[in-house]
Amino acid sequence: MDVTENIHSHRYRYRAKAGLPFTICTVLAIMLSACGAKSGHFRIEGRFKNLNQGEFYIYNPDAATIDLDTIKVADGRFVYDVPLEDKTIFVIIFPNFSDQVVFGEPGATAKIKGDASHLREMEIKGTDDNKLMTDFRLNANKMTPPETIQSVEAFVNEHPKSPVSLYLINKYLVTGQHRDYTKAYKLTKIILQTNPDNGAAIRLSKQLDALRQCAIGSRLPDFKVKDIDGNTVSRTEVLNGKINIVTTWASWSYESHNILRTLKRLKKQYGKDIAMLNICLDGNKSDYKRNTERDSITWPTICDGKMWETPLLGKMGLATVPGNIVADSKGTVVARDLDGKQLEERIKSMMK
Repeated sequence: MDVTENIHSHRYRYRAKAGLPFTICTVLAIMLSACGAKSGHFRIEGRFKNLNQGEFYIYNPDAATIDLDTIKVADGRFVYDVPLEDKTIFVIIFPNFSDQVVFGEPGATAKIKGDASHLREMEIKGTDDNKLMTDFRLNANKMTPPETIQSVEAFVNEHPKSPVSLYLINKYLVTGQHRDYTKAYKLTKIILQTNPDNGAAIRLSKQLDALRQCAIGSRLPDFKVKDIDGNTVSRTEVLNGKINIVTTWASWSYESHNILRTLKRLKKQYGKDIAMLNICLDGNKSDYKRNTERDSITWPTICDGKMWETPLLGKMGLATVPGNIVADSKGTVVARDLDGKQLEERIKSMMK
C-alpha cells in the first residue's frame, strides 16, 4: 500500500511539484513519513486491530485549525497531518460515536495504538501531554466517579501548566454527570496562577463565574442582540413561552445536531408554548444561515462569528457545545446542560 494514500487532510494535503515523476513523489512521501511531523505541522499516526478499512471524523473544538475533517483507515493504519502553530486539542470521533481527545503541538507526532473492539483501552503517546492523558484515562477506567473527581483535583495540582488539566476540568466537572462548577472554578484559578495568560483558562473562568449567576433557581439575564437576519432580539421578546430554551450549536458537534432535531420536532408539537433561542459557535455566519434555512429552523439564532467569545455565551454561563438552559414561564432556570433524551423528558413533563 502506497504511503501517500494514508496521508489525508481535507484542507491541507501533501502536494508533489508538477513535473516530478510519480516514483520520486512516492519516495519523498515515504521519507516524510519516516521523519515524522514537519516543523510547523502536527501528525497523528495510528494502528488498530480488528479494523481494516474505514474512516474517523476529526475536529478542533475551537475551530482555529480545522472545523471537521476525515481520517481514512487502510489495513488498520492511518496517518493524518495538519499545519499547526500553537498547542491545541483535536477530537477524533469513531464509528461507534465514541470520541477521544488528542493533544497537538507543532513539530510533534502522536501515535495511537489499540483494538477497535476495546477503544477505551487505546494508548496515545508521542508527546508528554498525550502520555499524561493516556495514563489518567486508563487509571480512571478502574475508578468510581468520586475517585475520578479526586484524581482530577490531584492531577491539576500536580500539572497546572499542562493543557490536560483544563481538559479534565471541563470533561468531569463542567460537562460530566457529576458537575461541580464551584470546584471547577477553583481548579481553573490554580491553572491561572501558574499561567495568567492562558486564554482558554481565562475564558472558562469567566464562563464558570457566569454559571453561578445563571444557575438553577436564578432568573434568565436580560439581553439585546442581533440575530443572523439582522433583527434585534431581547429576552422578553424571544423567551416568553411556557417553556423557554437557550441552546448552543456548532456544525462540528454531532450531539448538538441531534438536540436541534429533537427541539424542531417538539416545537412542531407544542407550538408557541415553547420559545427558543439558538447560539451558534461557528466562525462562518453565512454557512450557518444556509444550514438553518435548509433545516427549516424558525426560531431566532445568534451567530456573530466570534465563536467562544460571543458575549451572550458568557452572559448565559454556557461553556459547552452542546449546552442548554431550560427556564419556566417566569424566566426561572429549572435545568441546565441536559442531553437530548433528558431535554425531551423535561419538556414533556413541564407541558403536563
